[in-house]
Amino acid sequence: MSGSFPTSDLIASGQFVIRIGPFSIRIHSAIPSVQQGILELYSAYSILPPDTFCDFYVRLIQPSGVRRFFRKQVLFAYDQFIPFKPLPYAQAFPFFEWGLNWCISGYSHRFLIVHAAVVERNGKALILPGAPGSGKSTLCAALINNGWRLLSDELTLVDRATGHVVPVPRPVSLKNESITVIADTFPSCQFSPIVHDTLKGSVCLMKPPADSVVKADQTAIPCMVVFPKYQAESSLSLTAVPRAEAFMRLADLSFNYSVLGAQGFETMAGLIKSCEAYDFIYDGDFNQASDLFVQFLDDVQS
Repeated sequence: MSGSFPTSDLIASGQFVIRIGPFSIRIHSAIPSVQQGILELYSAYSILPPDTFCDFYVRLIQPSGVRRFFRKQVLFAYDQFIPFKPLPYAQAFPFFEWGLNWCISGYSHRFLIVHAAVVERNGKALILPGAPGSGKSTLCAALINNGWRLLSDELTLVDRATGHVVPVPRPVSLKNESITVIADTFPSCQFSPIVHDTLKGSVCLMKPPADSVVKADQTAIPCMVVFPKYQAESSLSLTAVPRAEAFMRLADLSFNYSVLGAQGFETMAGLIKSCEAYDFIYDGDFNQASDLFVQFLDDVQS
């Protein structure tokens, strides 16, 4: 059962429960930037009754003592556990996103989880794995502004029973030059304030399309794996990757492949069997990239 979107008081009191993909998440924080980020970037999501059983209970809180007033800091808490060192107070909302990634990737073993963006077109999923700096989030942000549906910016969840990709659409994380590129190319998008001097440089979050959020219960069939690499002043290049090599690359980028043991191997093998894999070099021509991927997926028999 969903309700109308709340005021910040519900978040501050710990009564705020939101549905994000297959997860119900309780968010508790009195920090204004966290409340503002939730209210602005998560306004299309379903709000659940306060007594809903939650997969994750997360809090963004200030440390006790002098750090509440001098060089203020923020802590991320999962249930009653604090898994990370504090960060500067200004980084509170990005810290929520990073911490939630940690929760999902570490405790959702009913899925095979790969560090990859994933988008969908006509029921077919395009998976975009990549190390930091590869340009996967930039490409993901561009594609979802070119008619693709966002399934996830960071975590590709593969259902172990069906082999389908399960959506968990959330704000898209952009860093450094990517912020300007996407903001200038797609000026109608909504962004969180830019936070500077993080371990990742300058970061902000782009609000996901409402249609992607509404369709978060619609899975997609994995059909294509593309390892992107941004290179300025280069021409588009799509080079086939052998399935055995693609398997090893995705296994290295998986959060829980080894944890799942034989089930992880079987799920990964099924994923690779259903997909064509490519290395992709691009220079920022997002329309051409989108058209290329559409052409390839149109040729795939689902």
